[in-house]
Amino acid sequence: MIDFHHPQFKHYAPNDLQGVADDLRQFIIDRVSQQGGHFAANLGVIELTVALHYFLNLPQDHLIWDVGHQAYAHKILSDRKDRFFSNRKMGGISGFPKRLESEYDAFGVGHSSTSISAALGMAEGRRIKNDSRRIVAVIGDGALTAGQAYEALNHLAHLQSPVLVVVNDNQISIDPTVGITLSAAFFESLGLNYLGPMDGHSIPEILDSLKIWDENYSDRPLVLHLKTTKGKGFLPAEQEQTRWHAPGKFDKITGTLAPKSTTDLPTFQQVFGKTMVELAEKFPHLVSITPAMTSGSNLLEFQEKFPDRFFDTGITEQHAVTFAAGLATQGIRPVLAIYSTFLQRGYDQLIHDVALQQLPVIFAIDRAGLVGEDGPTHHGVFDIAALNAIPNMILAAPSDGLELRNLLFSALQWDQPVAIRYPRSRIPAEIPTVANFQSLPLGKARRIQTGTSGVAVLVYGAFLASVLHAISSLESEVTVIDMRFAKPLDDVLLEEVSKEAPIWVTVEDGTLNGGFGSIVQQWVSNRGKMNQVFTLGVPDQFIEHGKLEELHQLLGLDTEGFSRYFKQLFGENDESDLNLME
Repeated sequence: MIDFHHPQFKHYAPNDLQGVADDLRQFIIDRVSQQGGHFAANLGVIELTVALHYFLNLPQDHLIWDVGHQAYAHKILSDRKDRFFSNRKMGGISGFPKRLESEYDAFGVGHSSTSISAALGMAEGRRIKNDSRRIVAVIGDGALTAGQAYEALNHLAHLQSPVLVVVNDNQISIDPTVGITLSAAFFESLGLNYLGPMDGHSIPEILDSLKIWDENYSDRPLVLHLKTTKGKGFLPAEQEQTRWHAPGKFDKITGTLAPKSTTDLPTFQQVFGKTMVELAEKFPHLVSITPAMTSGSNLLEFQEKFPDRFFDTGITEQHAVTFAAGLATQGIRPVLAIYSTFLQRGYDQLIHDVALQQLPVIFAIDRAGLVGEDGPTHHGVFDIAALNAIPNMILAAPSDGLELRNLLFSALQWDQPVAIRYPRSRIPAEIPTVANFQSLPLGKARRIQTGTSGVAVLVYGAFLASVLHAISSLESEVTVIDMRFAKPLDDVLLEEVSKEAPIWVTVEDGTLNGGFGSIVQQWVSNRGKMNQVFTLGVPDQFIEHGKLEELHQLLGLDTEGFSRYFKQLFGENDESDLNLME
């Protein structure tokens, strides 16, 4: 195997580079098949990565990846080959470029369409410092569906900064790309020099293009357009690119994917997708919208059965939110399925275009809470705190699959914006075979059990099952409330509970800073109550990557952690390190 380490790699002859690419591709196939991770996108940029690392003087020159899920080869070629076994594992290297991890990672990424903006800022910063080293941004055609990329291209054309924009054009992001076919006319109409399209799997052709850039366009921007194949070099991934985007573990010889969990319980995402189909059959004005996450949000069946009522807007969170608002003005009931971490990008539109006008857009907030190996760029822990501040919003969270169904059904009857958050996990209990939709009263919580211990646990979301399991072993009897709603709160029930239990514990899968616990504390304070409120959730810090179970265990947000907390609260164990005031 060729030594990938960057300083030695620079001394290879150009004719050896395809050998480097071949070995690198096999190295990634070997590792990802054993440990999981992003796959097809990484195979598609092997030759490009080798050529860029060979041509540039890294890390002095800056190479910025868009999204960064395709940067495995970059990490291996720089300084992380020996640590790649730890990719996406707790305490290991990140699955995305990360400035604090390596000097070769010029800019931290995880969300789409930031590369050109960052590269332009770097180029102008170096101009001010009279530094002529080179800046390269690699962006895919999928990321070029997003508004920020166009804003950056427009600004780049205006400033004429010396940035090389490499377009990795493979006609797909996770699902097939939405939008126009990229061409010279498109980029030249913006006032940008253009070269291509070139074969993105031909190292000699890429190197020739880089030489043209260096010799002729070193003082102004250039767009280098490369055609690539996602999954290149692994036939199953080439044939089924969406399935092999992040397939988990697999047999590298046969292409057989490792079996999934043996549990028969579906995920919240699967319940959502099935429910959307059922609701669409009942409500002809219901439509579904997703910003490029059709398969991830389990909307493929909806797309197939209701193609005229399904909209994949591309990676366009801002547009998707305002598009939904426009639909709502016409009496249509839009359901925007959007990951919590991506909804952050549409925050202004949610306030200005939806909530301010009190339009009945339903936000199905997928991947709410901690999500696992994708880490801090993808954890969906800020939506409760962010959305609670907005007038006219309803904030809801189901504790199980049946509640998710009923909340979606009920939201169609509420004439204002609704946000329904649910985690990336399996539902905790089976849904009855005959599960007719039930209208849930707006803002009404559900009392699960009443205890005599003077302690009430207020759970917002899908941690309810773990909490119930934890308290089942207690000697003390605890009041448990499935809150369902963070806004509006159930004033009547909370008044009752305030008299029954002087101590409250809130539980949520979101940030404690401004989250559900803070909402409850404010309720207690505003009403002059004497109840003590302790909060369990995600602390005020960015949580790193790791298996979801590991992260929950680390933060005490699993059955064992809840059990330990409540036993300490009631003095039922000998531990003494719990600070209830945290």
